[in-house]
Amino acid sequence: MLSGPFLDRNWMGQNNNYEKSNIIMLGLPFDGTVSYRPGSRFAPEQIRLASWGLEEYSPVFDKHLEDVNFHDAGDLEFPLGNTYKSLELIRKNVEEIYKDSKKVLGIGGEHLVTLPEIQAISKFYKDLAIVHFDAHTDLREEYLGEEMSHSAVIRHCSRIVNPENIKQIGIRSGMKEEWEFMAKYNTLCHRYSDLDCLKNKHLFVTVDLDCLDPSVMPGTGTPESGGMLFNELIGWFEYLKDFNIIGADVVELAPDYDTSGVSTAVATKVIRELLMIM
Repeated sequence: MLSGPFLDRNWMGQNNNYEKSNIIMLGLPFDGTVSYRPGSRFAPEQIRLASWGLEEYSPVFDKHLEDVNFHDAGDLEFPLGNTYKSLELIRKNVEEIYKDSKKVLGIGGEHLVTLPEIQAISKFYKDLAIVHFDAHTDLREEYLGEEMSHSAVIRHCSRIVNPENIKQIGIRSGMKEEWEFMAKYNTLCHRYSDLDCLKNKHLFVTVDLDCLDPSVMPGTGTPESGGMLFNELIGWFEYLKDFNIIGADVVELAPDYDTSGVSTAVATKVIRELLMIM
């Protein structure tokens, strides 16, 4: 019999025991509706490998991954070309996580994967709110005649949690009608205190990595100049650490567009710091 040791391809610092874990990391390698550059389906696998280049300790939050108590469940397998069935698989699996009284941390994949997560979680929390980090509004009704698009994900989610329960950070691109939607419902945040109205809500935090400037995150499907730097994003995380976060996801890394591997390393650290505030 082989004696090893063998390499671990799960996220570093995870708890191997699902039952005894509080947070379930779920890989969501789906990019079937991407409107520009595909490839985010490869992110979960590459992020897992890159995680082993990080320390398990976060000096920002003075916490260790062991303190977080999360389990890496691996990647869901999707039927290629079938968007609706793929979304349904996500919804069913996330429902099971919350039936087990746990939280999800989804690793995409494109941003549309957030919709079935919200559909599932909303069955367990009636006062659900969304904090949305992104370069793009994602508030379209449809894209090229298709309503199921990553560019429409937050509009779909707004029909579940209501627009008043959505706050958006880092937005710098979108159609005029989308900016009018944000103005109507006051979703766009400029200061940390703009989040205070969500203090008594159950928060889902969704991080589209293109909220970061392309100088920091070139490996994404729809890069948009004028974004925040890494430490600015972590500043928002520091403010959110005292909120009631009941789920999160990190999406839209397309690792093959940055052959240096830096974008993947950045995404991995974003995930580590997000785990610290869950």
